[in-house]
Amino acid sequence: MRCEEVALLLPEMLDGDAPASLPVQRHVESCLRCQAEVARYRRMLRGLQLLRTQYLEPAPGVLGQTLAAIGAASEQRAIRSVLSGRRLAYAGAIGGAVAAAGATTAAVLVTRARRRATLAH
Repeated sequence: MRCEEVALLLPEMLDGDAPASLPVQRHVESCLRCQAEVARYRRMLRGLQLLRTQYLEPAPGVLGQTLAAIGAASEQRAIRSVLSGRRLAYAGAIGGAVAAAGATTAAVLVTRARRRATLAH
């Protein structure tokens, strides 16, 4: 058996839903990688069981910080995906359009300000 195949069977095997087949047992016994995976999975299960019995009061502001971090990470991921491959051209075009719109707006505001100054004198 391959490690990838065994990794898919470990949750069932360790949760006690189904006994492991002999080939799976032999593979885990002989493979350090899969033994480490079994140990990680067991630690995770113990941690989850502890969470069922413990209630931890979160520090003030943790929820807001967590949501902000998630938002920032998703924005960074979106920016990276936009800037990759063909999307770079689209981002450049959008950036150019935004810059042009900003320049046009600035020119209109400057022109209006000059007209007002001329009319005031």
